[in-house]
Amino acid sequence: MAMCVGMWILLLALHVQAGHGQMVQMDSTLSEYVGSQVELRCIFINSNPPVKISQVTWQKQLNGTKQNVAIANPALGVSVLPPFKDRVSFKQLAVRQRTPSLVDTTIVFSNLQLSDEAAYICEYTTFPAGNRENMVNLTVFAKPVTRMTLTTPTIVARAHKRKMTVATCVSANGKPQSVIRWETRLKGEATFQETRNQNGTVTVRSNYVVVPSRETHRQKLTCIATYRNERTTDSVVLNVQYEPEVKIEGFDGNWYLNRQNVQLTCRADANPPVTIYQWKLLNGSLPTNVEIKNNTLFFKGPVTYDLAGTYVCDATNGIGSRTGIVDVNITEFPNNLTPGEREIPQEQHNAGAAIGGAVGGVALLGVAAILLFVFLRRRQRTFKGDYSTKKHVFGNGYSKAGGLPAHPPIPKNLQYPDDSDDEKKPAQIGGTGGFEAGERDFDGEQEDLKRPYFTVDEGESRDYDERTLAFQYDPEPEIADDMISQTDGSVISKKEWYV
Repeated sequence: MAMCVGMWILLLALHVQAGHGQMVQMDSTLSEYVGSQVELRCIFINSNPPVKISQVTWQKQLNGTKQNVAIANPALGVSVLPPFKDRVSFKQLAVRQRTPSLVDTTIVFSNLQLSDEAAYICEYTTFPAGNRENMVNLTVFAKPVTRMTLTTPTIVARAHKRKMTVATCVSANGKPQSVIRWETRLKGEATFQETRNQNGTVTVRSNYVVVPSRETHRQKLTCIATYRNERTTDSVVLNVQYEPEVKIEGFDGNWYLNRQNVQLTCRADANPPVTIYQWKLLNGSLPTNVEIKNNTLFFKGPVTYDLAGTYVCDATNGIGSRTGIVDVNITEFPNNLTPGEREIPQEQHNAGAAIGGAVGGVALLGVAAILLFVFLRRRQRTFKGDYSTKKHVFGNGYSKAGGLPAHPPIPKNLQYPDDSDDEKKPAQIGGTGGFEAGERDFDGEQEDLKRPYFTVDEGESRDYDERTLAFQYDPEPEIADDMISQTDGSVISKKEWYV
């Protein structure tokens, strides 16, 4: 009895050990897009010795509820339940044979739907090991459809400059949802809106808002939708209609008398194009020599003062009318001469040269007169020996600053009043007019004239011979204390006087 129990325990241990050797191999997660095909792999790893496979069952598990998808039985064959019958099949032909092999029971899902997203269980029923199973999570993605459209076929720029939606970008039925952004040079703004659909997808809508104007015309607007690292782009070019933008060309500020071939052109930037151009002259009528062709005024003949004035061009298209203005003034001569534009006659060249020479001569004479005046003025103010000096003159009688002194003859006798303390002044004795010459005068002293002069200061105490000048003049009046520069480099004071 004891031996039988021991044998039973041994067999049970071997059975448990063999059971632990079986395994069901599957992918843990799978993902695919709606409408595509996916394989759910299921492979049974048998033990040694192998166990007997009685049946394989595929189940869909969603929100805690299990639903049979397909069954493979060695005796009963293969069965796919109605909800999946048209889209699910076993991959291996051996499963469908009379003597099937159920080692590989991979199934193929075709034309995936969003409702196929769930957890799928592959369960093996074996004997004597029991049931073995594994599970795969299937995710189904829905790729969105992205498109961009203009809000209206015709976008009109109005004077009030009000914002409006010019384009809309939609990324519809995405799972997961897309991310939309705009790429453009326009200075507008974008709005975004998300809508969650019943099947689990999300629709994203974005509107681009801008103020329509001439600057926004023909601008490119691109919508970029990013879905799971994939970028989808769609672009449009804005067609904005606007009133004419008018400018008058042709007047360069250099219309002068007798100039030829001048014209004014009315340039208009408009959408749609301008259909009517109208010219007029403010406060008057157009000149008689003007010819109008399309948007251009041609002025026939030479330029005259009659062409001056304010010219106006009205341009009209299907949206409205705008005006351009230019002020034309006429000058006698060109502002900036260009080669061949204006030839100066030879007589005018000669006249200009003569006038220039005359002006130059007068200027030269004026400069010479000014220099002569300055020279004479300075010479007049330069000392020439006319001032008194504080030195005594000896020898030949010449002073350093002047020439031969013109002294009168030495008087024979001089008398001085006894009661006078003033400076002694010479007076004639016994004569009726002027001084009388003495026994010797300066003209007779030839020897003295030949000797060099020398001077002695008043403070020196020396005895002089009879040749020393024995007369004196009235003292000069007191003059301001200033020094006089001489031509030889010396300086003489006006305060000095002869003795």
